Amino acid sequence: MTADAPRGRTARIERVTSESSVLVELDLDGTGVSTIDTTVPFFDHMLTALSKHSLIDLTIRSSGDTHIDVHHTVEDTAIAIGEALLVALGDKAGIRRFGEATVPLDEALANAVVDISGRPFLVHGGEPAGQEYHLIGGHFTGSLTRHVLEAIALHARICLHVTVIAGRDPHHIVEAQFKALARALRAAVEPDPRVEGIPSTKGAL
Repeated sequence: MTADAPRGRTARIERVTSESSVLVELDLDGTGVSTIDTTVPFFDHMLTALSKHSLIDLTIRSSGDTHIDVHHTVEDTAIAIGEALLVALGDKAGIRRFGEATVPLDEALANAVVDISGRPFLVHGGEPAGQEYHLIGGHFTGSLTRHVLEAIALHARICLHVTVIAGRDPHHIVEAQFKALARALRAAVEPDPRVEGIPSTKGAL
């Protein structure tokens, strides 16, 4: 993995393993513009929504051993997104730090709470029984949702709680979670003009 932190709250991460090759470019102060190609169409759809509703600009190019399973490509892409978030946040001075959003998608409803804490943690629950076994879009299994959330949380070093409150359609259940995460991230990484320095009594995040 190589990382660069150019001017502004941006990052460029390249992650290459024997299983996948991933490039992520990210701008926290964007407008939600994205160019996504992970070779997993439903995942592209979710990451496009993540960018659009967080206002984080994303360019992602991924490829991997999808002839075996899409798992490696999806998870490695999520790891690189988390690493990019961490680099782009820098010392985290002046941010709001906390973000929360509850987002509906027809019958589905999901809540996400983010703390840019420096302490990685994921609490994920509420999906209906069997959601993890659904194959969505021909490639993406429901179990991958948790893998993505966990990889982002661990590698961005954020505390993330995501709860599915309601839902019946597997597509809607996943998409509501990604959109809730997007809106919570948008709030958490946003500069707060009233905050001076790092928003922590410890003096570090």
